[in-house]
Amino acid sequence: MFAILKKELKSYLLTPAGYIFIGVFLLLFSFIFATSILYQRIVNFEYLFYDGSTILTFVVPVLTMGMFAEERRRGTEQLILTSPRSVASIVFGKFFAATIIIIITELFMFMYLAILKFFGEPSIAVALNTMGGFLLLSMAYVSFGMFASSVTDNQIVAFVLTIAFFMGMWFLPYGNIPILSNIFAQVSLVDKFRNYIFGRILISELISFISFIALMICLTMVSLQRRKSTR
Repeated sequence: MFAILKKELKSYLLTPAGYIFIGVFLLLFSFIFATSILYQRIVNFEYLFYDGSTILTFVVPVLTMGMFAEERRRGTEQLILTSPRSVASIVFGKFFAATIIIIITELFMFMYLAILKFFGEPSIAVALNTMGGFLLLSMAYVSFGMFASSVTDNQIVAFVLTIAFFMGMWFLPYGNIPILSNIFAQVSLVDKFRNYIFGRILISELISFISFIALMICLTMVSLQRRKSTR
């Protein structure tokens, strides 16, 4: 797993993908931050993350779309699948590499908290709780993006599938069909993240995030194992 992790980290840091993710996210978050402070007079650091979760919808696919689709396009997937490494180590290596990029991004976000200290007294405990929930949400998004990349050999298709799923998470819980709305409200990752913004840590929400991540990782492994067995 660590060999894959190291390889993936290099691919993020030696190619534009990782920097595009970090740069675009911080640029958009800076715009939200400036708008909230200057025009809406919001000094609650945690509230900024709800808008920040919208940014994830569009930038996480940049991080995940090439995880497996690009390997397939370049013809290097066969080398990985036929190597002595297990499918699980490949999947976890890629997943944790993307998670590290997200953690690096979150570390940069502490500068916004430092700036807010000049405008008010943001709660450090609530801010850290929100950032923890934001990391869980990001990991859940990465896990789905990774799965989407594993079922296609086209990065654009993986990109579109991932964004479509994330957009569904935003809008389907508030649709006009009560039964479907209730179902999607139960699995909406954004709604579960909202509790972290208010400083609440619910075991049920934590279990939901972990279960979703585990499910997507398992589905990715199944997808790769099927491709491996057909070669």
